[in-house]
Amino acid sequence: MDNLLAIAVGSIFVHNFVLFRFLGLCPFFGVSKKTSSALGMGVAVVFVMTCASAITWPVYTYLLLPYEIEFMRTVTFILVIAAFVQLVEMVIRKHQPSLYKSLGIYLPLITTNCAVLGVTLVNLEQRYSLIGSVVDGFSAGIGFTLALLLMSGIRERLELAHVPHSFKGLPIAFISAALLALAFMAFTGIRL
Repeated sequence: MDNLLAIAVGSIFVHNFVLFRFLGLCPFFGVSKKTSSALGMGVAVVFVMTCASAITWPVYTYLLLPYEIEFMRTVTFILVIAAFVQLVEMVIRKHQPSLYKSLGIYLPLITTNCAVLGVTLVNLEQRYSLIGSVVDGFSAGIGFTLALLLMSGIRERLELAHVPHSFKGLPIAFISAALLALAFMAFTGIRL
């Protein structure tokens, strides 16, 4: 039986997909300029990661394994993720047009976001049950959102701070992300 609390805490803090596994960095740097767009992207990623985890587990368990075609898991998972991203994109476009415009190109990039594919593959690697996979997908999305919100807060503050010209923009964002990842290493128990 999966320890659901351990899975959740581990996915949010210890094995954060952005700050520990370094997956999903494109939307992490692209959408973290404003907190509002970071929150919107985070909610969309939580939804997609949760749904992808809920769908890919039974697909793998009841379709790919019995027919001994588990080597097709990556292609199959990408198709499932792409379908859910299209669904999310249509819903956001219809109900939240301002959020859709603020997310811009990064919303379709969830399809190719390696963090979403990564969570489905980690679920299989860790041999989670269906419930464990869903909890891991949801928690990984929460961890992704937490990283986005923390980074957006830092970047909004940096816009008001005096930063040397050569460090403005992405250079200071990379330095800030490195320091944030270093801070998250404390959750792993690593001593520096």
